[in-house]
Amino acid sequence: MTHPNPADDVPADGTADQRPLVDVLVADDDPVVRFGLKMMLGGAPDLRVVAEAGDGAEAVALARRHRPDVVLMDIRMPGTDGLAATETLRGVQPAPQVIVLTTFDADAHVLRALRAGAAGFLLKDTPPDELVVAIRHVAQGRSVLSPEVTHRLIARVADSEQDARREAARRRLDTLAERERTVAAEIGAGRTNAEIAARHHLGLTTVKTHVSAILTKLDLNNRVQVALLVQEAGIAPGQ
Repeated sequence: MTHPNPADDVPADGTADQRPLVDVLVADDDPVVRFGLKMMLGGAPDLRVVAEAGDGAEAVALARRHRPDVVLMDIRMPGTDGLAATETLRGVQPAPQVIVLTTFDADAHVLRALRAGAAGFLLKDTPPDELVVAIRHVAQGRSVLSPEVTHRLIARVADSEQDARREAARRRLDTLAERERTVAAEIGAGRTNAEIAARHHLGLTTVKTHVSAILTKLDLNNRVQVALLVQEAGIAPGQ
């Protein structure tokens, strides 16, 4: 996936006016926004707005009639929203490329749009020249995301991976008996066997027995590994 960089859109031979014509359908429930987008795209000789839609259902109907190469799709529209329309357009033959264009970049909307088959997700304040480049890119089969959206997606993926690791660590710790889990949490807090024994009114030998059982059940070699697993699970003493 690429960012719409105008510098990447200059043909090697400089024949910008010889680009193939790209037909565009604009779908937005705000007529002022539709007019602004038409004006924005009007300066590009290779882009032609062939139809305008005020909701998702109309966008699908007009896409079937005009067969645009690219659809600029708003998310929030009455009736059929832009995400549902994007999903429907996957079944249209030939299926147009869809750029979801919106005023907000909520993670859930980005992911649903991409899963629905959108080729790009841009914010409505994307500069006109970057929007033009994005349309050309998706018409060529490339995907585009605004830098803001890309950064949020990367963060979300990182969070998801962290959540997966935390869940896996917790599942491993759930194999321990209740007292063993308590001792493991104390190890994760950096406490010695003697400190654990004192805090929980246990004999030192009993604590050592629990530690041995923890290492065996979790297939770990030492206390440091236990502490790391507890930290990854995000478990504190008393939890």
